[in-house]
Amino acid sequence: MFNKKTIADIDLKGKKVLVRVDYNVPIKEGKVSDDTRIKAAMPTVKYMLDKGAALILCSHLGRPKEGPDPQFSMKPVAEHLSKLLGKPVAFAEDCIGPVAEKAAKELKPGDVLVLENTRFHKEETKNNEEMSRQLASLAEMFVNDAFGSAHRAHSSTEGVAHILPAVAGFLMEKEIQYLGGAIADPKRPFVAILGGAKISDKIGVIRNLLTKADSVLIGGGMANTFFKAQGYPVGDSLVEDEALDTARELLQVSTDKLRLPVDVVIADSMDPTAAIKTMSMGPVPDGWRILDVGPETVASFAKVIANAGTVVWNGPMGVFEDPRFNQGTFGLAKAVAESNATSIIGGGDSVSAVNKAGLADKITHISTGGGASLEMLEGLALPGVAALLDK
Repeated sequence: MFNKKTIADIDLKGKKVLVRVDYNVPIKEGKVSDDTRIKAAMPTVKYMLDKGAALILCSHLGRPKEGPDPQFSMKPVAEHLSKLLGKPVAFAEDCIGPVAEKAAKELKPGDVLVLENTRFHKEETKNNEEMSRQLASLAEMFVNDAFGSAHRAHSSTEGVAHILPAVAGFLMEKEIQYLGGAIADPKRPFVAILGGAKISDKIGVIRNLLTKADSVLIGGGMANTFFKAQGYPVGDSLVEDEALDTARELLQVSTDKLRLPVDVVIADSMDPTAAIKTMSMGPVPDGWRILDVGPETVASFAKVIANAGTVVWNGPMGVFEDPRFNQGTFGLAKAVAESNATSIIGGGDSVSAVNKAGLADKITHISTGGGASLEMLEGLALPGVAALLDK
């Protein structure tokens, strides 16, 4: 399924390797508060060190607007990685230029260097050739293990791959095998669960999945736009009016594959004192808003999931961060965890929901990439992968 060369296909001994990782992790009070993404890339890092490579790790972190910004520094990430590896990790206060060059030159086999945030240079997101060349000058080969950024053609993800011999890390390979396999050759029935706020982010995904999946279960804020397209008043619920025509068209072409919630949880405000009730899907009263799917929806979706061979899930069923509106998301997480299906969960919110529900260890594959996993589900080629060497 995965036709690109990986680190297992090359000789790493004594080589300096530039590795694009996805260390875009939350930092609180100068410390890494969730290291899921750092740990996900550890098999790649450890394998390369065992094979005698010197590693130069680069990543973006957050969205710094105007160049260097201490709150987006990679320094706490380097410190955290040092703890996980149980050895010193060097840090360079720039990712290109003299500081980075000097730090890279001093590396011996088995050493690890973390470069400063690639997005401190605005050229990064423009896939600037000069920046790609400067990054490439630090090493002899390039490894892309940053699936979460593979859908972006940036200097550190795509540009460098045209200059140095470029292969995939193990995390990149695993992500694409699971997600690509789910789309190309799923164990059937193939069930897709899509939630989250907006249809507009997922139109291409819904279209592609309607041609591939046996059932597409819709929840979250995006379901409201479908309800309105069907002619239901939805009160104060979140709706994308500009996507109503698209929703109507998707309902028409979907035959019976597309399934919407049959009942919903509504509230008259978001306040702690709000009145909350569950209703069968019908006209939502003025002043009320839909904030979760109801128990009948969970039960009917759970039946579909119980028979599935493959389940792909992206996006929560409601405002799950609020314990009053998390039953839909947690109920579906439980159904997915209890099924015998190959289960693949992508997108930050869905991953966070599964972690909160304490069910992460029951999921076959938890993807580290939101936008990248969506683009794969849409059937698009990822620039950061396309640029790597073929097997």
